[in-house]
Amino acid sequence: MDEEAVREYVAEAQSVIEASPQMDEANTKAAVLRDFIELLGWAVPTNTQLEYSVKAFGKTYRVDYALVLEGTPVAFIEAKGVDTPLSEKHRDQLAAYLKNEDVNWGILTNGEEYEFYRRRVVDSKVTVNALADARLRTLPERVSILRAFTKDAIQTGDSEKIATRINELKRARETLETEKERLALEVADLLTDSVSDVVAAPAESQAKEMIDGLVREIGREIDRDGESPSAVEVDTGEAKSDALAANGGSGEQPFDTSGRYVIRIYDGDDAIAAVSDRTQSKAMVEVADYLIEFHGLADRIDVPWVPSRNKAIINDEPEWADADPVYKELVDGYYVDTKLSKRAKKREIERMAIECGVTVEFDGDW
Repeated sequence: MDEEAVREYVAEAQSVIEASPQMDEANTKAAVLRDFIELLGWAVPTNTQLEYSVKAFGKTYRVDYALVLEGTPVAFIEAKGVDTPLSEKHRDQLAAYLKNEDVNWGILTNGEEYEFYRRRVVDSKVTVNALADARLRTLPERVSILRAFTKDAIQTGDSEKIATRINELKRARETLETEKERLALEVADLLTDSVSDVVAAPAESQAKEMIDGLVREIGREIDRDGESPSAVEVDTGEAKSDALAANGGSGEQPFDTSGRYVIRIYDGDDAIAAVSDRTQSKAMVEVADYLIEFHGLADRIDVPWVPSRNKAIINDEPEWADADPVYKELVDGYYVDTKLSKRAKKREIERMAIECGVTVEFDGDW
């Protein structure tokens, strides 16, 4: 499988879906997902069984596709219609199939959304974890995760290598995020011992910035399914010029926009950054972090920042009077309230951008 083959599949599938945006499950499987299965190197009926019987919740169900090697299912694909958004009920359904049938790989899709899962057994404990998710249009950016579900990769064990690397990156990011203060202090102590006491304070501050940058880089690598990122989301100076030159001077940068909720940031007509995530709240946190770090948002507003009369959207402590916000931690000791409707989140993000003299554009499921 290569990126060009994925692009061809995406182009054809998009054309089909645009012509019939309310396709039910049967038509989605026939018109879109059969080609997806073939893209992964499987064939119906050679090594793909339709309506495979599985046990779950004390009953017998039928999973839409069982990918089979030597007579044994090695992956399940649970399909929904384009007209049916994926839900927690669907995720629980697929997880139960994987656990009960001892199958390690699973895909949940409605032709427009794709979610990839891995079953693991550690010390007799069985878990099903999400590896990645993508929209149809972003599949060319997720070639590695697609390769993990190909017949050849599952046969050779390469699937395990890809999934293991993604999980290791996630654990590394979590450690950096939760142990940031301790790690920064250790770095500062090392530099102080090697250089001089006068570098202690700036060394700790710079170490924290380095850790924040590393967390972002790991996040981008996870989004690219374990591959080293070839471009960064935020470019300044020479790096920005290189990115623009690589795109023929068009002003479009190769930012990762594979998440469900995408926010593009513009300086005039030039795209200067993009953030994306599978949840609205995380995307809001990422764009606030970006505006604080690279556009001095915290210096441009009065914190606590109360753009409306109800509560502080950006605060320097995780609580606000008698209101009931849900504050998420930002860089530099700030917090952003994410207990907002989708419409309200968009409005507050736009207000942040205006304070910084930039504009934003929403994409994906916004």
